Amino acid sequence: MADPIVVGLTEAPASQRALEWAAKRAAAHRLPLKLISVVGGAVGAIGEDRIVDSAVAEARERVQAAASALPRLGLKVLMRVDRGNPVAVLTDASARASALVIGSDYHAGQSGPSRGAHGMRIAAGAHCPVVVVPDVDVSRRTGVVVGIDGSPVSEKAIEFAAAEADRLGEPLIAVSVWTPMEVTRNMGVYPVEYLDNLAALTAEGQAVALGGLHGRYPDLEIVRRVERGYPSQVINEIAAGARLAVVGSHGRGALARFLMGSISHEVLARVATVTAVVR
Repeated sequence: MADPIVVGLTEAPASQRALEWAAKRAAAHRLPLKLISVVGGAVGAIGEDRIVDSAVAEARERVQAAASALPRLGLKVLMRVDRGNPVAVLTDASARASALVIGSDYHAGQSGPSRGAHGMRIAAGAHCPVVVVPDVDVSRRTGVVVGIDGSPVSEKAIEFAAAEADRLGEPLIAVSVWTPMEVTRNMGVYPVEYLDNLAALTAEGQAVALGGLHGRYPDLEIVRRVERGYPSQVINEIAAGARLAVVGSHGRGALARFLMGSISHEVLARVATVTAVVR
């Protein structure tokens, strides 16, 4: 059996959007859909088992109801309810998944942490692409944004984004961002030649990265954006009008589990649309 698309289910509103997104993608790719709900928070206190058992029973009912409510898309639906650490359970499940889909706890405009630690750690530690779905209606948005920086992982992000854009019939919006090096104030303004060269080199690198896409996706519309600024900010500004954004994440070492690579981490910290992190 092909590796399923795994969905981490919670009671949060974004979880339902994550399930809907995953179900459509699973049907399009003819993949199984696996729904996982994890009851966490147990510390081993006396009398705790009864509470946990009740929570597990409620979670099982919630997962079964979610599976029953799915559109009849010919999906093979698997279900799992577990107790333990949600981060550890979903990260482990990602090793046997084609993609892991989770809802986002980010709410724009609110003070305090922009995302809970669980979502960030799951995205950082997963073995497969992770799709983070905010509680936002993206049905009227257009395009699939992909961040390009010339790295090997960026190539994987481009392929993922191109395939999704082609499947959805949406334009692929390729975004490359250049940032002048920091200098002391007494150096004055940047030389025009320096800025022009940075822009030209970035555009050239983007063209190389996109080479060959038309051969694989002849009907794909590609919109090229080469912008000055800070990568995560520019990507999220453009992604705010897109159906999907895709960024690469570097490695899975101990540090990468928490940092992911600063750009992908920062994009998720202010997630503007459904966002895939590809490694």
